Order: sequence, then C-alpha cells, then structure tokens
Amino acid sequence: MLFSKFFAPTSKEDPADAAIISHKLMLRSGMISQTASGIYCWLPVAVRVIEKISKIICEEQDKIGGNRVYFTTIQSADLWIESGRYDAYGKEMLRIKDRKGGNFLYSPTNEEQATDVFRKYVKSYRGLPTILYQIHWKFRDEIRPRFGVMRGREFLMKDAYSFDIDFESAKKTYEKVFKSYVQTFKRMGLIPIPVQADSGAIGGNMSHEFHILADTGESTLYYDKKLLSASDDELMTTFAVSDEKYDSQKSIISKEELMISKGIEVGHVFYFGTKYSKAMNTFVLDEKGKKVFPEMGSYGIGVSRLVAAIIESSHDDRGIIWPEAVSPFDVVILNLHLKNSKCCSVALKIYEAISFKKEVLYDDRDITVGEKLADADLIGIPWQIIIGQKKVDNGVVELKNRKTGEIIEMSSDKVIDGFLK
Repeated sequence: MLFSKFFAPTSKEDPADAAIISHKLMLRSGMISQTASGIYCWLPVAVRVIEKISKIICEEQDKIGGNRVYFTTIQSADLWIESGRYDAYGKEMLRIKDRKGGNFLYSPTNEEQATDVFRKYVKSYRGLPTILYQIHWKFRDEIRPRFGVMRGREFLMKDAYSFDIDFESAKKTYEKVFKSYVQTFKRMGLIPIPVQADSGAIGGNMSHEFHILADTGESTLYYDKKLLSASDDELMTTFAVSDEKYDSQKSIISKEELMISKGIEVGHVFYFGTKYSKAMNTFVLDEKGKKVFPEMGSYGIGVSRLVAAIIESSHDDRGIIWPEAVSPFDVVILNLHLKNSKCCSVALKIYEAISFKKEVLYDDRDITVGEKLADADLIGIPWQIIIGQKKVDNGVVELKNRKTGEIIEMSSDKVIDGFLK
C-alpha cells in the first residue's frame, strides 16, 4: 500500500475532548472519526486492526467447533417479550417502531435470537452440543458515553451462545471456550487475566471476566503472581478478583504472592443454564424421547473495546506500539528523500520484494523527514525500514524496531531476506 493513496488523516495535536490515551491516539492516528456522542466511524488503519483481531478470534472459535453466523442488528421485540427482558432491560435498549407500528429494537445482545434460531432447527439431542458465534455491531444507549470507543454506544462485539444436553456437557463447553479465549488473547501478544466473576445459582465458578493489564485501566486486579506463568487449566483455578470482590481479611494469597495491577475488561464468559431455553420453551428430545431444556452459556469479546485496550497497554509518548499479530501493517518503508533516484530505487526494490509475503506501507508522500518519522511512530507499525541518502550511499538502510527503538544498519538484500523468511 502506498501511503500517498492510503486514507490516514494523522494529526500532531492532542484533541481537547479526549481524556484517555487510547482516545487521543486513535484520533491522532486517523483511526476513528466521531459522528455523535459515543458513535464513531472506523477508518482504514482501525479497520485493518479489527480484521486482524477478528481473524484470530474466528480461528480460535472454529477450533472448538464454533459456527459463525450473522444475527440481525434489528430484532423483533416479540422475542424479548417472550424471554421477559423487553421491559426489564432499561433505557440502554434503543427501541424502534417500523412504519406499520411494529415494535423492534437495535440489538444490545443476542441470547433471545440465538435461542430462537436454535429452536427452529434443532429438535434432538443429536444436534448437541452447538455453538453459534458472530462478530457484529451492537448498540447500548449509555447514559454517559466516554473514553472514546472504550465506552461507546455503538460497538463491535464477538458474542457466542452454546447449547448442551446437561450441566456436565455445558461445563465442558464452558472450559473449552475459556481456554480458547486464553489462546485468543495470547496470540494477540497480550497477557490475559481471567477474573472470577459472580457465579450462577448452581454455585461453583462458572463466570469469568478477561482483563488485560494496563496502567490506565478502570479496574484494580488482585491476583496470584503464579497466574502470569500458569497453564490454561491452572488459569481457571488460580486466584484473581477485581477490587469490588477483594477482601484483604479473607485473601488466600500471601502478601509475597499477591500482585496488584490495573486492568481493562475485554471479555466475559458466563453460564446461565436454562434461563432462556425454559422462558422461550426451547427443548430437544433426549435418547428416551423426553423433553430436555438445553443448558446454555454466552461468551463475549469486546472487539472495538479491545482495539483501545491494546493501545492503553502498549504505547509510549510518541504513539501506538502494536503487537505484531494485530498491527495494521507488518512494516513501513520510509523513503526520506523522494527526489534522490538511488533512495527511490532501493525503496521500490524492497517494497516489491516483500509485499507478496508481508503487509507493507510504503511512505512515498512528499512531506518532511520529521513528519514521516513522527507518523510512523504515531501509527505504531512494528518495523520501520528507513531509507536515507547518506546510508544508501554507504550501501545500507536502517531497520528500526518500534517497540524497543533499536536501529540496525544492514544492506537492502539482507533486509529483504529477513522479511521473506
């Protein structure tokens, strides 16, 4: 991609109305554009990040037998009346009437619709277990939208819904999804902290929030330091709670083992049994022909929130530092002297050689050297290939690691070989 053709309206100045770093950097790097309170357009840099995140999520959901769907964003109120949530949900739900006076709503979540789809097509225990998931836009009319996309009204979410024949099967599905979430976040270069959340009426521990560590997080997390190196199985039982559930008098962790950090919630897994299947008369026939209400769970990842959370956990005073797995591009080529034929030749050679294997942004814009370097750091692409006249005359270019700031001089051929490996 040529930067001269790429729509990334960057800015030098911090926006006055942005209170947290992710909001500032997303606006400055041209990732989002506000259209109303808590509602944003997502621009090309952000779209590329969302696509990387979504790909990882889908791959991990598919591994555990998830079936990707698209539920509707506009839902009939009848389903919510049937479940008993239409009046109880509150003003966060955006209620709509169509031209015929029918009652509809903009989806804040999809338990009802998932249950309705399931009951239409699955009649026997042979159709279980089933996991339906989507990555789709939702709307909740927050009374005070703030912090940019961290707490917006319109947001992109991955939500999944599971159906099982009994509790033991539902527990296995829950554990399977839990582990898939751990792998999902790890693949993004993050350290997931599964925090014990409120349990259902069945007791035990069947609800977890997933947080990632960030100094600017809203939640304070208390956890066993073993969690940072725990296996996936150990993560389900290792002590971790948020501030509202922490009691220093009852803590089972010694002061030496206790870690305290700020975190941002980016996911939630929750078992709720037959709450919706019974309310919506959704059943299957078991092996003996008896009606059984499926045991259900729901599993969410805030995709658009995750974009901001990653920035909160990975940035410096110059801009974003994307983990390689979710970066909008793998590498940016900075041609600092567009009027120098040798610089242009080297830049084009590297660009054409590695573009078929890597996602490359070639900064061919006719702007100052300072602006190019500042934009590269601001947008936060992990690797920068810097091509300057003096270095090229000496037969080398500079390879900069955005995270560490380390710069290595090497020949263009060596750079190409490194990115093609």
